[in-house]
Amino acid sequence: MTPPTPSDRNAVLDTARALKMARSAHAYVRGNTVKFYEWLAASPVSARIPVGPSIWICGDCHLGNLGPLSDGEGDVEVQIRDLDQTVIGNPAHDLIRLGLSLATAARGSDLPGVATARMIEEMVDGYGDALARRNANDADADADADADADADAEPDVVRMVKRRAMGRRWRHLAEERINGTDPRIPLGRKFWAIDDDERAALTALIADPDIKRQILSLNPDSHDCDVRLVDAAYWMKGCSSLGLLRYAVLLSIKGAKGRSDYALVDLKEAVAPVAPVADGAQMPADEGQRVVAGARALSPHLGGRMIAATLLARSMFIRELAPQDLKLEVEQFSHSQAVRAARYLACVVGKAHARQMDDVQRREWRSALRDHGDLAIDAPSWLWQSVVDLAASHEAGYLDHCRHYALGAAA
Repeated sequence: MTPPTPSDRNAVLDTARALKMARSAHAYVRGNTVKFYEWLAASPVSARIPVGPSIWICGDCHLGNLGPLSDGEGDVEVQIRDLDQTVIGNPAHDLIRLGLSLATAARGSDLPGVATARMIEEMVDGYGDALARRNANDADADADADADADADAEPDVVRMVKRRAMGRRWRHLAEERINGTDPRIPLGRKFWAIDDDERAALTALIADPDIKRQILSLNPDSHDCDVRLVDAAYWMKGCSSLGLLRYAVLLSIKGAKGRSDYALVDLKEAVAPVAPVADGAQMPADEGQRVVAGARALSPHLGGRMIAATLLARSMFIRELAPQDLKLEVEQFSHSQAVRAARYLACVVGKAHARQMDDVQRREWRSALRDHGDLAIDAPSWLWQSVVDLAASHEAGYLDHCRHYALGAAA
């Protein structure tokens, strides 16, 4: 593929996004956060969704946005890995988004509807366990300790990805992202040429003393080093973010003894979120600062490696990529894998939410989740019916998207 010129990017990105979303119903769900909230607001169930404590939420909490993350000092944990949509909002929205994502993944694996019901039940249990464990004085937590002992036991699909992540080094990241350890970014299908204005702006950003100091602060052993931009390219990556400014930047970090190490940095444009914001919530006005603040609250391993910045009059956030940062990609679930993954991933989200709540908030929110209504399954009726309603809406939307995509491709 011949990389497009900067003036041709938008047309290519629009086509790439349409193609990605046409690949499967699960891909359509992952790439359509806007429709998720539009359909959720229009659903008859929306009036019955409880309002939890106003905390930082992911806002786009689907399966692909969780995965192993490094803290930069050797520890790797599965946390939320994409915070573009993070806002101070209702934690119920993250549960519904995750439930919908797991339901469409189950359907894509040809699992029966009963598997989805079991997944939603396990989601609620895993999430509730995380809330209970944050409060050592909670009598309910003590009573349920034995039953909850395996709440965050890693399922095989997670354990394999995490084990692979912990064995990765810089050479693995370089080979995967830039096709080798040479200090350059190869232009092609994913990386595109930037124009002179973009290169000058990126060079000036990296040379800014405040930004340089923050980049060096990400690595506690590099305070006396010099940072220099080696290469940069536009990065065609993601799905819902296609069309926004995004750059891959290769940095040289030279120490006092003259030895150079390299770091690959992801610069991404931050725009206004579509996730609903809680009434009266106080968030940073700058979108890049909002993303960084949400990341630090929800995913300490990631938030500690992020910086807000301004580039070409756009709000951006900078993230140094670690070799251990991986996405949970699940092509096919078995029934047992799907159920265990649902429990575990909901527990991960529950931990991210719970660390922001006090004892009373955790206890009250957990109690609200135990109100199952008149359902035959052991899950809140608002959660189950939201997932069912949204799954139907997204399936119809996906088929309509495929029809338009097919007609456009034929034309």
